[in-house]
Amino acid sequence: MSNLFVFGLGYSALATAVHLADGGWPVTGTVRSRDKLEQIARDGITPILFSDAEAVAAGLQTTSHCLVSVPPDAEGDPALLAYRDALLEAPELHWIGYLSTIGVYGDHGGKWVDEETHVAATGGRRSARAEAEIEWTALAKEKGIALDIFRLAGIYGPGRSPIDRIRSGEARWIHKAGQVFNRIHVEDIAQTVLAAIRRDRLGGVHIFNVTDDEPAPNPDVLAYAADLIDVPKQPLIPYEEADLSPMARSFYEGNKRVHNAKIKRELGVLLRYPTYREGLRALAREG
Repeated sequence: MSNLFVFGLGYSALATAVHLADGGWPVTGTVRSRDKLEQIARDGITPILFSDAEAVAAGLQTTSHCLVSVPPDAEGDPALLAYRDALLEAPELHWIGYLSTIGVYGDHGGKWVDEETHVAATGGRRSARAEAEIEWTALAKEKGIALDIFRLAGIYGPGRSPIDRIRSGEARWIHKAGQVFNRIHVEDIAQTVLAAIRRDRLGGVHIFNVTDDEPAPNPDVLAYAADLIDVPKQPLIPYEEADLSPMARSFYEGNKRVHNAKIKRELGVLLRYPTYREGLRALAREG
């Protein structure tokens, strides 16, 4: 029987897990705190603590598919550091999906990149993601199973969108000349992962960019969101004058346009929200 084990029942992975659970799949996944155990527990989804080594090992013994969304830290990928041996010994496991980021491509001065583009991340979180991709690739090859790496664009969706940031007063109306970003709605992440699971190759490593069709400047997206909810637009702040944390500033360091043709061609994905406009309109209607 097919079932899913998730390392990190966060925003994106949980959206995928819910779809599979609703379709009858047993789903087990890790969380970091006891508070989240109660928040996430629902029909078909069994949350366990990441630190509960016995429960994690037991879950992996019966799992067929594993989705990884735990981010790497300074020491490396937490799931691999703690559970590499358990993954290698999992008798039924034949597919791993790893949620990575388009940040691994680094900066391309606004040019287009695709899955064949050389990884050029330098420093910080992007380099850690690139290294994690290498480590998961090594594990999949050692075990002889399929690995799909999903390089995600900027994630948005219910409760986590420009509309929410504008309403809360947290939106940053920052302008950096020539800067564009790709985005992806959380439901389009879920449908892409589900399409990969349905295809379920018998082996090999495959990389997919999971992005929308239209990279766009951040001020354009905020202005569109503000119009949808009838809120005044704010003056733009030049990037050079913006008071940003190191993490927020790193968000603006990689300027590129990311192709998504491969998920359409190989997985048959038809994006529900091909640009930020469709996504934000849907979120505005949902309130």
